[in-house]
Amino acid sequence: MVLLTGAGLLVKSLIALNNVALGFQRENALVAKATVIRPKVEADAVFRNIMTRIADLPGVVAVGATSTPPGDLSMAGSGAHYVDRIPEERGGPSDMHTLHTMVAPGTFAALGIPLQSGREFDAADTADRPLVAIVNAAPSPVSDAAEFVVPIEAGPEHSVAATKTVVGSMAAGAELIAELAEDTALRSALDRLPERVHRALTLDWSKVSDDLAGASAVFVASRGFGLSSAREIALKLAEILRLPALGFSAAELQHGPRAALSSKTPVIMMRLMDETAATIDSLASELRERRIAVHLCGGPRSTLPWLGDDDPAIDAITMLVPAYRMIERTAREWGFDPDRPPQLTKVTETF
Repeated sequence: MVLLTGAGLLVKSLIALNNVALGFQRENALVAKATVIRPKVEADAVFRNIMTRIADLPGVVAVGATSTPPGDLSMAGSGAHYVDRIPEERGGPSDMHTLHTMVAPGTFAALGIPLQSGREFDAADTADRPLVAIVNAAPSPVSDAAEFVVPIEAGPEHSVAATKTVVGSMAAGAELIAELAEDTALRSALDRLPERVHRALTLDWSKVSDDLAGASAVFVASRGFGLSSAREIALKLAEILRLPALGFSAAELQHGPRAALSSKTPVIMMRLMDETAATIDSLASELRERRIAVHLCGGPRSTLPWLGDDDPAIDAITMLVPAYRMIERTAREWGFDPDRPPQLTKVTETF
């Protein structure tokens, strides 16, 4: 009876394991192993040719290549360096050894792996592409190693939490996109950014801090351009106020994570005037009906002081400012140093 019970449990476990979501699609996927013993440049050309020929076959939807297929525990290794000890030439002596997996364009699509953010690799993402660095101070080891440098010129960052560097880096990235895309509307919005940031410093979001005092956790949500800002605000809430804080896409908060919301988990939401606005408005209304404290910035139903809507790419930057001010003031009220949070340093070394 004991053996029979054990066998039954084992079979049940195997069935359950077979139904576990692995993060990629196994159905209709064919995996083949190929080894090319040639110099790297020639080998890369061979693999590109193989992938092109396979992609042309009837019925093939996507083709990819990786050095380590999902489920394979073997990984390749290479060197890494401390940022202040970058070698004069790439490929020089290494300070340490790291493990990595090489992935070719199309691999995520071929395996059905969804992207949560960012973009797929493409054929232009090669090792010989120019290095571009956005830096707060130049010269520096990073700027010296880069072919192209985008200085934000915001002056020394005295706060370990680096709020000024975040705002400056986002603005510099927007400037770069505006120039490359010849986007006159974005250029015009960037011209308005300094004045809007200055005005945003006066916005009082203290009603948020009133809810933080008794909060068990805080959720910050947005979509599109605002998602990175939502995650940044959540990070600062955790680092400076020492509160469990999570940044989510508003679309995600409509599903699984929503189960964690309660009267003790205030939600900060940022609404931008673009195609994502309807989702934010709908979610805010639904959460209020559940008696969850919602603090909404932006739009006609904004409960937080706001300047009025502008270009969504720039508003995502501007909305950081009153949030930072609220976090700073709350930290001082709670007896915390907002400029030097515990366990946070300018240089992070991970082993």
